Amino acid sequence: MPLFFINTLGIALIAAIIWWFWLYQPKQKILAGSRLEVLVNDGVYQPAHVVVAAQQAFTLQFIRRDSSPCAEQVIFPELEVSEHLTLNQPQDIRFTGLKPGRYAFHCQMQMYRGELEVV
Repeated sequence: MPLFFINTLGIALIAAIIWWFWLYQPKQKILAGSRLEVLVNDGVYQPAHVVVAAQQAFTLQFIRRDSSPCAEQVIFPELEVSEHLTLNQPQDIRFTGLKPGRYAFHCQMQMYRGELEVV
């Protein structure tokens, strides 16, 4: 009986890891103005999927509420943007003239993940 319980728990844990890192699709937020607040808390970016119009200037304001060291930095690798996020202090990242496409953003360990979609 204990072996069955351990195996079932192990399979459930593997399924949760697969869902979290590969299958989870965050809700999207369409940028209506020129600024959007992105909250960094509890291991996620909220919202984690941002949609903006191409060639539009806009600002993403990251506010870090999570004290985890992993939340200290946000990186947009394709855009060559990396910003340090201070706990409970807003950090503005301004973008201008982006071409259509999908631009991933994440923490330095890629545990916090998001996507900027330019249409």
